[in-house]
Amino acid sequence: MLTISQRGHLMPASPIRKLVPFAEAAKKKGIKVYHLNIGQPDIETPKMVLDAVRNSDFSILEYSHSAGNESYRKKLVQYYESVGIQVDYNQIIVTTGGSEAILFGFMTCLDVGDEVIIPEPFYANYNGFAVEAGVHVVPITSRIETGFALPPIEDFEKAITPRTKAIVICNPNNPTGYSYTRSEMEQLKELIKKHNLYLFSDEAYREFTYDEKQVSAMHLQGVDENVIIMDTISKRYSACGGRIGAFVTKNKAVLDATMKFAQARLSPPSFAQIAAEAAVDLPADYFNTTKEEYRSRRDLIVQRLNAMQGVYCPNPGGAFYAMAKLPIDDSDKFCQWLLESFEYNGATLMLAPATGFYGTPGLGMQEVRLAYVLNLTAIDAAMNCLEQALKVYPGKTN
Repeated sequence: MLTISQRGHLMPASPIRKLVPFAEAAKKKGIKVYHLNIGQPDIETPKMVLDAVRNSDFSILEYSHSAGNESYRKKLVQYYESVGIQVDYNQIIVTTGGSEAILFGFMTCLDVGDEVIIPEPFYANYNGFAVEAGVHVVPITSRIETGFALPPIEDFEKAITPRTKAIVICNPNNPTGYSYTRSEMEQLKELIKKHNLYLFSDEAYREFTYDEKQVSAMHLQGVDENVIIMDTISKRYSACGGRIGAFVTKNKAVLDATMKFAQARLSPPSFAQIAAEAAVDLPADYFNTTKEEYRSRRDLIVQRLNAMQGVYCPNPGGAFYAMAKLPIDDSDKFCQWLLESFEYNGATLMLAPATGFYGTPGLGMQEVRLAYVLNLTAIDAAMNCLEQALKVYPGKTN
């Protein structure tokens, strides 16, 4: 009998997408579904970015350099300078989305059986990348009561073993929206120096911080060899389908090894590189309007959630996600129930159960992630649905 690999068995299903069949079934019944489950912005992709592709003129759609088009990498140098990061274009490898950048980091820097420490809750696909690379994720729990601030450094110290090779952060964070402070980043710097660890910094939401400026891992001094940035245009320019990311480090040995993985997959997407290159030339104030729109959405969703009986939602400092604690018995059951058994004025909402963002079994049972990627009117209507749902949910706990 043919079998699939152990890796295939271990590969986790997406906690974000697993409820899609139930949402599709609800829509077939004529129920409107407000999608707060996934980070797909409704902000339009900038016209000049799309026009760069529409107006491109060439006779052959060729492979690009495995590191990405030189012209785009040089443009990225300008972009990074604008956010206080000094790099050379040869220190950038363009990737197929931020996902490939993360996988490249795991494959280049970690051996099978090595351990990577990640504050939880964390982006669920880190688990999948770890399975692909054969490495073990060690979660360190951050808590909703502190707004998901960086866990105490003592907790990291206790988790470090001879197999520990890296720490992964997402800053601002998906799924919590927490933005790490300068003090927290400096604490991580001292930790990676002390134990000679890599710091992988997923900075997909760099532009969207609402209270303080984002502190990049590449703003830290004295750890150039340790730091690797995983980046993407997906959220920055509302271009999720472009699948263009970047792997950025000043560690030449890591770059040389990563290039072999980049060569094995030949090249990143050509059309999307053209779009991404054009995006760097957007006006300097491009993000102002988008950022203020997300801020308004954040303020509304947090206010509505905390006004509901038994609900607590800390105010996220960045990205476009909020984590909320609800008076429910099981977030997986609740999110499925919303789609299968509930409607209010012909509508319901789709949320992401928080259990899929934790590595520690049993955590997140009363928490959900909400992506405030819909307009204010839609968010308000979705919160009306949630408020009514919590009044009638059979598994309500108070």
